[in-house]
Formats: sequence, C-alpha cells, structure tokens
Amino acid sequence: MIYLTRQESRDIDRKAIEQFGISGLVLMENAGRGAVDTLQRLEIVKQEIPIAIVCGKGNNGGDGFVIARHLKIRGLNPTVFLLANPNELTGDAGTNYHILRYCNIPIREWTSSISGSISGSISGLEQFGVLIDAMLGTGAVGVPREPFTEAIRSVNTIRNKSGAKIIAIDIPSGLDADTGLPNDPTVWADYTLTFYAPKIGFTKPEAAKYLGTVLVHDIGLDFEQIGTGNS
Repeated sequence: MIYLTRQESRDIDRKAIEQFGISGLVLMENAGRGAVDTLQRLEIVKQEIPIAIVCGKGNNGGDGFVIARHLKIRGLNPTVFLLANPNELTGDAGTNYHILRYCNIPIREWTSSISGSISGSISGLEQFGVLIDAMLGTGAVGVPREPFTEAIRSVNTIRNKSGAKIIAIDIPSGLDADTGLPNDPTVWADYTLTFYAPKIGFTKPEAAKYLGTVLVHDIGLDFEQIGTGNS
C-alpha cells in the first residue's frame, strides 16, 4: 500500500500539470465525477435523498462544486453551502463555481458566524440525508478557523441527531494529513473519498474513527507514471 504526505500530494498535482500537461481543471473534474460514480455505485446517494455539499474556497471546495454539478446531471438533489464570499473564489475552484451558477443548483452562503448565518442553518441541514464535506483539504494545517469551526460542528451535530451519512472529500476537515491527529473540531465521516492514495496520517490509530470507510480514486494518473509515494 502506498501512502502520501501532504507535500507528496502537492507534488503529484504539480507533476500532472507541469510534466504531463493535465490541467488543474481536468484533475478537479476527474476527482468530482469519480466521487459521484462511487457514491452512486455504493447507493449512498439516491434520487429521493437530499444532499448538502459544504464547500470551502480552495480546491477542496472546487471538488465539491464539481460533485454538485454531476449529482444534478444524474437527477439527484444537491444543495451547496458556501463558506466564503463568492468574490474570494479564484483559480480552478472559481471557474467551477462560475459554471455551477448556471446549473440550477441552490447555493447558500455561510460567510460569517457573527451574523448567525451558520447557527441559523443547522435546522436547515437536518433535512439532508447526506452531507458532503468539501471544506478543508490535505493542505490545511492547524486548528480550523471560523466559519469552518462552526460549520464542522454543525455537520457533526446533524450526524448525531439525524443519522445523516457524512462523506469527506479527500480528508475529513480538521484532520491533519501527515500526523493523523484530529483538531478541535474535526468532521466525523462515515466515508472518506481520497484521491491518488491514502494519506500517511490515515495509518495513525487516532485518525480511524474520523475517517470511516476509506475509498481511493485515481484522477487520471497512476504511481508508475508519477514515481511518488511511501509504501
């Protein structure tokens, strides 16, 4: 089994873009579409189940935007909760958000816990049977800050109250990819859909209860081509 550090994950993306000529948009598209393929294959998402995708402003959020689009294409019912001002979205994530706005998918903004927008949305989240965590990716280090702190706690609260399934994209938000140590707070996932390979932190016993079942996807390259990773 191959495991990746945070830096190795970044290096793979860089090599894919600079050496192989696969754009970041293609990698993001492959990640999001592959995630939906798996969610449907395992029957985690179904037409009658409303789905919330909670997105940050980085590439992890960009993966979430792609996931929302492909869920909608397949006749499912996603709603996006955005933890940023749309004007803050740049790069590939910004491009996918721009596309998402034309897809007739509800988008709710959680931009400030001070305004009460996050707290007020907890009851709204209770209507969703699946919550997809696309808030913080493997590059995140340290204790999550607002609005992520309150959003993570809200997701965990809904999981405990309603039994909604929690799906983490690449890594549960709040979990450190290298050490496997959870921060306060960290998403408690039922499934973690991670890309390329499991992260080195996933091997730590402290991480297990936050990861749930780990599922791995390639997003266009394999390790024989890339030559990266620890076994």
